[in-house]
Amino acid sequence: MKTAGTALNAESPKRLAGLARKAWGFLRLVSGDDAYERYLAHWHHHHRDEGAPMDRAAFHTDELRRRWSGIKRCC
Repeated sequence: MKTAGTALNAESPKRLAGLARKAWGFLRLVSGDDAYERYLAHWHHHHRDEGAPMDRAAFHTDELRRRWSGIKRCC
């Protein structure tokens, strides 16, 4: 008979590792850390015939320019 609160079973470390992997992926998504990987996936899906994708440094420079050029205020 199984009862709630028993000792960890053999699947618990795998489940915990999967949860940690999902949490890490979510953290990278909301912080923008995975932006270059998402750019590459988009480029390979939509722009494959248009030459080579930007390298990581060029992408970073372009993102900074895109984010900070222009007016950035509400009113």
